[in-house]
Amino acid sequence: MAEHPIYVTSPLLPALEEYLPYLEKIWATKTLTNGGPMHIELERALCSYLGVDYISLFTNGTVALITALQALEISGEVITTSYSFVATAHSLLWNGLTPVFVDIDPDSFNLDPSKIEAAITPRTTAIMPVHCYGGPCDVDAIQAIADKHDLKVIYDAAHAFGVSRKGDTILKHGDLSILSFHATKVFNTFEGGAIICPDAKTKTKIDRLKNFGFVNEISVVDFGINGKMSEINAAFGLLQLKHIDQAIAQRRQIDDHYRHMLQGVKGLHCPAQSEDVTQNHSYFPILVRDDFPASRDEVYERLKQNNIFARRYFYPLISAFQMYSHLESSAVSNLAVANKIANQVLCLPIYPGLSTSTVEEIAAIIKGF
Repeated sequence: MAEHPIYVTSPLLPALEEYLPYLEKIWATKTLTNGGPMHIELERALCSYLGVDYISLFTNGTVALITALQALEISGEVITTSYSFVATAHSLLWNGLTPVFVDIDPDSFNLDPSKIEAAITPRTTAIMPVHCYGGPCDVDAIQAIADKHDLKVIYDAAHAFGVSRKGDTILKHGDLSILSFHATKVFNTFEGGAIICPDAKTKTKIDRLKNFGFVNEISVVDFGINGKMSEINAAFGLLQLKHIDQAIAQRRQIDDHYRHMLQGVKGLHCPAQSEDVTQNHSYFPILVRDDFPASRDEVYERLKQNNIFARRYFYPLISAFQMYSHLESSAVSNLAVANKIANQVLCLPIYPGLSTSTVEEIAAIIKGF
């Protein structure tokens, strides 16, 4: 059995000596934060890699979400999903907004466009979908609804680094898209995040908001926050970017091997992948359905006993947490699909360096039921 814990995600960690030249440059410039050379270089490199025109780096994805909502001056109610990490909804509360939860599509696990219009009220000003596990939302349907009702669209694209559909990045959809560069993400700066901006004017506003609202040394014009990425984190990002294609290729191989090993197991479902989507394979979710010989939690515990740490991701739903459970839209009857998936889902370990033998060990434990 595995000798060390196996986590769901892990960065591809370059050798220590690769970091040293970056650190030496930082010491030489004597700039540790506030938009230094590394920060500027990483923004340019990410724009090129992701195929976007403007990007604003942040200290983490949560602060980026909070600032995106502030930048668009969102008010009242925001339609979103309860099948996500809690930061999605927390960013709304930080802005004094009311989340309105809508159910998910049973195949993509993303916000179900057919349920959105019924949730719109006179107080609705925006939609915040999530590209769950990096799989693109139905962006065309969502945008059509937003245009019809004059709503903003902010995509929580925390999982969607480098994902494209029909050859085009999904990060240009909506008014803003937000990335997370947390250590568990496909591309990471250990801690970090970003907002994809549609134009220079929007980027200027967002850059001002993440720096307390300063426009110059003596003038503050916005109620901003300290959301700046440090030079150290930017340097790590530049180094990670050199290895990102290799990391995604390894993830793809692991994904393929899991599918091969678990194919045909009664009661287990591996969600299909769209042929017109270029995935980053950030997660490997399976559904442990009712006709499997054991429950999802029994599979989770058996893996844990063997020092393999999968995640029930996302369980419980955001709507089940105390600060959200009182909302009318949190009712189980309103989120039937999301509740069902949350009780069946299990994300298996996937990260660069995960060996074929370990994937086979994990599959053997699951099939052992």
